[in-house]
Amino acid sequence: MARSPASSDITFPPGFVWGAATASYQIEGAAHEDGRGPSIWDTFSHTPGAVVDGHTGDVACDHYHRYSDDVALMAEVGLQAYRFSVAWPRIQPDGSGPINPAGLDFYDRLVDELRGHDIEPVITLYHWDLPQALEDRGGWTDRDTAHRLAEYAEAVHARLGDRVDVWTTLNEPWCAAFLGYAAGVHAPGRTDPAAAFAAAHHLNLGHGLTVRALRAAGASTLGVTVNPALVLPTEPADAGHADAVRLVDGLRNRIFLDPMLRGEYSEDVLEHIERFTEPTFIHDGDAATIGAPIELLGVNYYRPTHVAAGAAGPASPAYPGTERVEFRPDAAPHTDMGWAIEPDGLRQLLEKLSRDYPGTPLYVTENGAAYPTGPDADSRVPDAERIRYLDAHLRAAHQALTNGVDLRGYFVWSLLDNFEWAEGYSKRFGLVYVDYRTQRRVLKDSALWYEQVVRRNGLPKLAT
Repeated sequence: MARSPASSDITFPPGFVWGAATASYQIEGAAHEDGRGPSIWDTFSHTPGAVVDGHTGDVACDHYHRYSDDVALMAEVGLQAYRFSVAWPRIQPDGSGPINPAGLDFYDRLVDELRGHDIEPVITLYHWDLPQALEDRGGWTDRDTAHRLAEYAEAVHARLGDRVDVWTTLNEPWCAAFLGYAAGVHAPGRTDPAAAFAAAHHLNLGHGLTVRALRAAGASTLGVTVNPALVLPTEPADAGHADAVRLVDGLRNRIFLDPMLRGEYSEDVLEHIERFTEPTFIHDGDAATIGAPIELLGVNYYRPTHVAAGAAGPASPAYPGTERVEFRPDAAPHTDMGWAIEPDGLRQLLEKLSRDYPGTPLYVTENGAAYPTGPDADSRVPDAERIRYLDAHLRAAHQALTNGVDLRGYFVWSLLDNFEWAEGYSKRFGLVYVDYRTQRRVLKDSALWYEQVVRRNGLPKLAT
């Protein structure tokens, strides 16, 4: 997937993959065109008060119509790979049944455009835009949705599998389950912890069923993308603080990683689920299905999570059962999202995953920062803060490599400024500035900097 590296003071391994990432609902627009059905994010974003300023993804970056121009920008930046998601409602408007040919035609054109520019397509099959018709039947709380994911994946692979080598099943299942079904701040906006645990299991099951289906169809490079938290105690690690760390680690990380990479749920996680619901949704044989071997684990990293044991109080809505856990505020400095900038957390997380789940190659599939930068009088977009952020995190990733982590690639989030979920268009993560009124694109200084990183396959040594 990568070109020959150039010499550099800090050099990544030959074949290291440099890319950028997006998601279908965040960039495509064309929400009502060519047979696309509604997704849970269409419904949620049109719900008053759900998204900042009432923004929706109806138009987004209009990538559906401007994809060829966007691929040309990718080539200008020198991307070797492009991670994007397929919109399930474009392929199956009702979430099951007949395939919509026009939906597949779009991705057919996009993949050909990428291949024509020597850019490797890396597909995410599910990045949160569940067909609304499936949510109406229970969504991820319904076991049948896992089977429908595999069916949809087979249809996409049948059309694109001759030109797409790398397939990932899910993006950030923790967000889909716990932000969507427990905290209610993401689609579908439900606030039921028991539903969130059922959703988490069915997302796991959907992953396993999809891996099995695509493997049978001939796919050879399969994986999943998670957003594991590096959970750190903010106080000396006595028993109480260690228990808080373990509880949050179980709810955020091990509830997905253990069944996917070890073929089993941890006993403490199962016991915690039983506080909220009898886990009858876990059937005999599910663990073996979920634990089907994969070739890569995608890691999305933005910041660690700092916790301590606390006095009894309300649980975090996204972490059911954390009444005695105190989530500490992020330390300064922050990005525009209010997220702390802690680059060494990426090194620590990659090393922890490598220790805890050896044998699975890792990719940083998302890493980036939001800053409110726009064009100056010369139509240049200076974003030195983003460059410093990316530079520091790449140095941390390189240190993990030096320390023995099998890290194969890095994808910036995001290629384009886009619809940032519940934040609407108020946060800008892109290497490329997007004027949402005119759809004009401008390469930011960070894009020009990243082009040099890709060209040299590394970074200059820091001056001492």
